Amino acid sequence: MAQPSPSDLIFTVRRQKPEIISPAKPTPHEIKPLSDLDDQHFLRMQISLIHFYRPKPSMAGKEPVKAIREALAQTLVFYYPFAGRLKEGGGRKLMVDCNEEGVMFTEADADVTLQQFGDDLHPPFPCLQDLLHSPPGSDEILHRPILLIQVTRLKCGGFIFGIRVTHCLCDGPGIVQFLNSLAEFANGATEPSIQPVWHRELLNARDPPRVSCTHHEYDEEVIDTKNPSTNTILRSFFFGPTEISSLGRLLPDHLRQSSSFEVVTACLWLCRTRALQLDPQKDVRMMIVVNARFGHNKLDPPLPKGYYGNATMFPAAISTAGKLCESPLGYALELVKKAKAEVDEEYLRSTIDLIATKRPRLCGILRSCMVSDLSYLGFGDVDFGWGKAVYAGIAKNPLETFQGLTAYVGYKNSKGEAGRVVPICLPQECMERFAKELDCLLNGVPQEIQESTSVIAEL
Repeated sequence: MAQPSPSDLIFTVRRQKPEIISPAKPTPHEIKPLSDLDDQHFLRMQISLIHFYRPKPSMAGKEPVKAIREALAQTLVFYYPFAGRLKEGGGRKLMVDCNEEGVMFTEADADVTLQQFGDDLHPPFPCLQDLLHSPPGSDEILHRPILLIQVTRLKCGGFIFGIRVTHCLCDGPGIVQFLNSLAEFANGATEPSIQPVWHRELLNARDPPRVSCTHHEYDEEVIDTKNPSTNTILRSFFFGPTEISSLGRLLPDHLRQSSSFEVVTACLWLCRTRALQLDPQKDVRMMIVVNARFGHNKLDPPLPKGYYGNATMFPAAISTAGKLCESPLGYALELVKKAKAEVDEEYLRSTIDLIATKRPRLCGILRSCMVSDLSYLGFGDVDFGWGKAVYAGIAKNPLETFQGLTAYVGYKNSKGEAGRVVPICLPQECMERFAKELDCLLNGVPQEIQESTSVIAEL
């Protein structure tokens, strides 16, 4: 269910002048090409994460800004490509110029306590632009710092850690690996427990390339040419045991053993499509981020431990808008499960070959949605010495790039229930319909008496 946000909270952040942090020791100066899987248009964006930490009595007198700043310089000795700059070669091929130019670090203080943010911390966050400052020009990915970090002290003794990273350098597991190394150095380690591995050639195209699978996620005919609505809002919805149980009651017996991720994803796809009121004859897609490190999708042999590049695919479930909206939740769920099940090593290799030969773009943002499950990656377990984070995960959806993208964050609500927070970005006029559709599903209202389910007009 939707949770209230602390958006009415007003406070002041005093930032120091951003500084550049370089590796603590000399590192190799070299050019490192990204993999063909890293090097796709969709990943040329910034991902923003934010972590909130409570004060810890045993850390009284310890300075989180100092600890993290020093740990960052040490971590960059091992993750030295992060201290370089992205540049393009022939054919727009991305590569890292490992030149020790460093990452951007900002120290700040806020006249607010952690308690004032409330019990339910989730996006959207008030004054985010002050908690994770992006200087003019830093949104570009070429010839700019690859990492941007801000540590903000709070009046209560807690602090907020914000990080923005260029996505084409790493995926979710890669970011967590880096953050855990940073935390280890902040706690006194002399080297990371998991050594970083580059080896981006492991996910390059075959020779010769061979596109052997169908990739609906890159279907050119459904790329939207119309600009998305700029009147968008972001709301977060919590899916815990109660919500999953309510959705489970809508499913036939053979689907009751589906994972909670699959059920939430099917629910999101159905409610979003109904809320958008699309042309019933048009195709809609739900793209699911699947990582080649895990589960039955794992490569053989697997990627080496410590690999921190992108290893994700985006298989797409597909239906007409009319069929999806008129069908029960189980129809969407079966399509989601089918799309996931079709992914194997050949699908990954075919994806890479397609990217390398055609440089396709992902489907459009109105009639497509993409979900990434970050809830199992352990963002909240990153401990700089002050304990686990109260909230750790996505700071905002990358609205500028892909309004249909959402990332599920592992979360405990104020009742102590464990589940997922799902940030949703929609045009303002659609958000109310989305919330109503979700409430109807969770409360078991029969579809024939639901309001706002007709698909009468294409946006």
